[in-house]
Amino acid sequence: MPQALALGSSSARQAGSVLRIFGLVLVIFGGTMLLPLALALFSGEPSMDEFLHALLITVACGLTAWYGFRHYNSELQPRDGFLLVTLTWALLPAFGSLPLLLFIPGMSFTDGFFEAASGLTTTGATVISGLDQLPVSVNLWRGQLQWMGGMGLIVLAVAILPLLGVGGRQIFSAETPGAFKNANLTPRIEDTARGLWYIYVGVTAACAFCYWIFGMSAADAVIHSFTTLSLGGYSSHDASFGHFDSPALEAVSIVFMLAAGINFSTHFLAWNRKAMNPYRADAEAGWFFAVTLSSCVAIAVLLALYHTYPSFGTALRYSLFNVISIATTTGYANADYALWPIFAPGLMLFLCLFASSAGSTGGGVKMIRVRLAFLQIRREFVRLCHPNAVVPIKIGEQVVPPAMMVSVLTFLAAYSAVIVLLTLLLTASGLSLTTATSAVIACISNTGPGLNEVGPSTTYAVLTDFQTWVCAIAMLVGRLELFTVLILFTRGYWRR
Repeated sequence: MPQALALGSSSARQAGSVLRIFGLVLVIFGGTMLLPLALALFSGEPSMDEFLHALLITVACGLTAWYGFRHYNSELQPRDGFLLVTLTWALLPAFGSLPLLLFIPGMSFTDGFFEAASGLTTTGATVISGLDQLPVSVNLWRGQLQWMGGMGLIVLAVAILPLLGVGGRQIFSAETPGAFKNANLTPRIEDTARGLWYIYVGVTAACAFCYWIFGMSAADAVIHSFTTLSLGGYSSHDASFGHFDSPALEAVSIVFMLAAGINFSTHFLAWNRKAMNPYRADAEAGWFFAVTLSSCVAIAVLLALYHTYPSFGTALRYSLFNVISIATTTGYANADYALWPIFAPGLMLFLCLFASSAGSTGGGVKMIRVRLAFLQIRREFVRLCHPNAVVPIKIGEQVVPPAMMVSVLTFLAAYSAVIVLLTLLLTASGLSLTTATSAVIACISNTGPGLNEVGPSTTYAVLTDFQTWVCAIAMLVGRLELFTVLILFTRGYWRR
């Protein structure tokens, strides 16, 4: 195969370079299984052999890909970043599912892939029940998948691969979400990736410590810190956060979910400058807090009016936790909010589509795009009244270029079209419209729980294999923000 590529086109040679780097990423990914393996070994858990076999298979496949294409050292072009990122996110779930497939009796490849894809994309939808009975190492692996996916395994690779002689600017650009994805925090993209990971690791450690101080076991604290900072929502308990029934733990979770819903670049700048100015200057943070917190209050008032809970204080407690969890696309639940007045879960699903910031670990279209669309609508109203007026769109003092506005509006249109298409596929397969729509929204926005058959008190195990694959595709496409994947299906992409 490598010899054939050597004699082939430039596209084939670039594909060889992509496969070589993918091999290195796969080796790194296999190495991450050492943590649950060490835990299983130390605790004497029955999952030890499964993790060892999964690690060996993953590393062997990675080394094979790297060795087979080791002579392909072409500099990656921007288009190659799209291919590498899509290839990585499409194939890593297959390897991430190995410990689950090997350990959990009767788990199909479809369900295993779905579970691992849900983890890596930080969606949090699950097909597994009986989480409380699983070994700690297996639940740790599920949480670890989300933690790695939260900042992006590719970004981690960008921080490490330069040490092996592999550049990463194209990879980082393709992986990073948001309208301003090409803005650099440091002159070297590798330093940027490492800086973001230092912040991510530090805040995760702080979250785990707070969970432990307020009553979680050490294992639960680590697992839930992984899934809180990644805004993934996997829990080691079937009842999710309701298992703890602790307002203190819920308060800790709220603080860190809100922190993770802000652009991590803003955290990076605030830490470097030892100042709060970056938060005030952030184009999304103010909108993020205003929209999310006002929705919490509105739903609390609704719950009080419907006498869903005995007091407004109790209604506010459940509203704050569940609304912030869904709005930030985390997916934790401490109550079955599907039983609330229908306006509440409807608003929550609407929020998960856009509330979190670009550069955060959340999913959806991101607040910055919605803000730009809002400004565009306002400009059109002004033009209707004053046809000759020149009304530039600004974010702070920065004028948004027309090309960026076209990109944002195109993205929103494509995102809406994909939601409609996938919803139609699910309804054609037999799901009710409410279940299908909420499942697609919950998966493409990387939120997790939907409504009806896939609500917070159930799992996605009720879906058929076809429906499960549709939801898995929605997760992957949503995590990579559509265009990174869809561009590979255009004829122009493959022309050099």
